[in-house]
Amino acid sequence: MPNPKVKHNIRLALGILIIIAGTIGIAYCCRIYPQIFAVSVASEKTVGILPDESITIDFSQPVFTQNFSQNISIVPAEPLKLNWENGNQRLVISAPGFWKIGAQYKITIPEGRSVMFTKTAGKVVAFSTIAYPEISQVFPQNGASNVTLDIEDPIKFSFKESAANFFLDFQIDPDGGVAIQNNPEKTEFDLLPKDKLKDGQVYSLKVLAKYKNDPGDKNFKEIYAGEFMTLPAPAQVPEKDFTLRLIQARKFTQAKITTGKYIDINLKQQIMATFENGTLLDAYMISSGKASMPTPTGTFQIENKTPRAWSKEFGLYMPWWNALVPDGKFGIHELPEWPGGYKEGAAHLGTPVSHGCIRLGVGPAKIVYDWAPIGTPVVIY
Repeated sequence: MPNPKVKHNIRLALGILIIIAGTIGIAYCCRIYPQIFAVSVASEKTVGILPDESITIDFSQPVFTQNFSQNISIVPAEPLKLNWENGNQRLVISAPGFWKIGAQYKITIPEGRSVMFTKTAGKVVAFSTIAYPEISQVFPQNGASNVTLDIEDPIKFSFKESAANFFLDFQIDPDGGVAIQNNPEKTEFDLLPKDKLKDGQVYSLKVLAKYKNDPGDKNFKEIYAGEFMTLPAPAQVPEKDFTLRLIQARKFTQAKITTGKYIDINLKQQIMATFENGTLLDAYMISSGKASMPTPTGTFQIENKTPRAWSKEFGLYMPWWNALVPDGKFGIHELPEWPGGYKEGAAHLGTPVSHGCIRLGVGPAKIVYDWAPIGTPVVIY
């Protein structure tokens, strides 16, 4: 006859098995769904996803992966790369290359099974990728005529948002080469042709963009196309040969002040001459104010000076600065330069293109700065 204690233990074990089996049966029959409780990206966003970012799906329990791997779908259709992590409790979804820029995606996660043999509910994950940078303002505008470009009036592109995630290719044709300066936020870009543009010439301007981490040289998209025409050449121009023009100036310029030092500026010839006690010391090519912002004429004097002035208005350094009015609105200085170090080339010397100041080339500007003390008269005509 069986021991009563053994019989009790057998009954207890059978009862536990019945409870476990019943719980599993009830869970299966009632279709309990562990929740997909987290859907995130690297920065927990679903808008503005970078082309090489991943979508992360976290399940509340580890799952059997086969059904998911075979039946996950995406619209619009793209190849998908699936990586299971955390003991098959996390699914990381990425594109084998890059998500398309400016696209709206929907990933459908099908029903599946957890390792506890319960069903997981399906889910749709929607996300959008970053768009190409959008240009809000351009100078010169498309179709503009009579355009003059200079370090104080460069080509300007303003973007609605930062273009930091993109590589931008700025093209000007004919000619090609440009110097570029941008603000730290990558929302403003200034461009200057490295060579002087021809008078009365139509130029096309294009901007191409591609994602910064995309190595493909052919994956650029055109985001701007326009054109402009430069100012035609004047009917009468001074002698084009600068050497000859300087020789003529040294030979024919007459002193207007015969005592002490003074600076003589001929706007028509774009020549500066320095005199001392009526004797001409030297002559230099200048660039004065353009027609829309002419250099004032009359008799002035050097009011103040500094070796390296900063123009807050234009974001430029103006080396060897000699102010000709007390408020510093205009003066004599070396060719301006951007903070990044690019200096406006000497190609514009001999041509009026500034905003009213008198520019000198590298070398002559320091000579004049060192030679002329504060109070030196300046005659402009």
